[in-house]
Amino acid sequence: MKLHVLLILGFALSATGCEGEQAAPQQADEAQTTAPAVEPMAAEDPAAEEETFRNDAFLKHMHAHADYIDVVNIALADDDLDAVMTPAYWLSHHDTASGVPADWQPYLVGMREEARALESATDLETARAASKRITEQCQGCHAAAGIIGNGGEQASD
Repeated sequence: MKLHVLLILGFALSATGCEGEQAAPQQADEAQTTAPAVEPMAAEDPAAEEETFRNDAFLKHMHAHADYIDVVNIALADDDLDAVMTPAYWLSHHDTASGVPADWQPYLVGMREEARALESATDLETARAASKRITEQCQGCHAAAGIIGNGGEQASD
C-alpha cells in the first residue's frame, strides 16, 4: 500500500509542475515557524479579482493543493501516518500565490494552520481530524469564490 501512496505522490508532484526546488521537511522546531503572509489584492477591484481567479497559474496552484490533499486522504485511508507528512509539509510551507483576494485569505491561512496541525499529528485520529478541517477551509474558500454553493454543491454560471 505504501507503494501506492508513493506512486500517487510522485504523480501529484510531477503534475504540479514545480517551478523551483521545495525544501525537504525540517525538524519540528523549524516546522513551527509561521507561513509567509498572503499578499492581498485590493478589494475595490472586482475585475482584477476575477482575472486572478481565471489565471492559469493561479488555478494550477490551487489544483496542487487538491492533489496534495488527495495524497493525504489516500495515505489516511491506508492508515499510513508517515505518508501524510510530506504533503502536509508542502501544504503548510509552499510559496503563496500572489494577488489572492482579501476575502479568501482567512481560508488560506486556516488551511496552512490545519496543515501544520496535520504535520504534527502523532496518531491517525488526530491526522484525520486535521485533514477534515483542511477540506473545510478549502470548501469555505470555494464558496467565497463562488465556485461552490454554501452546501458544497458546484455553483452554476
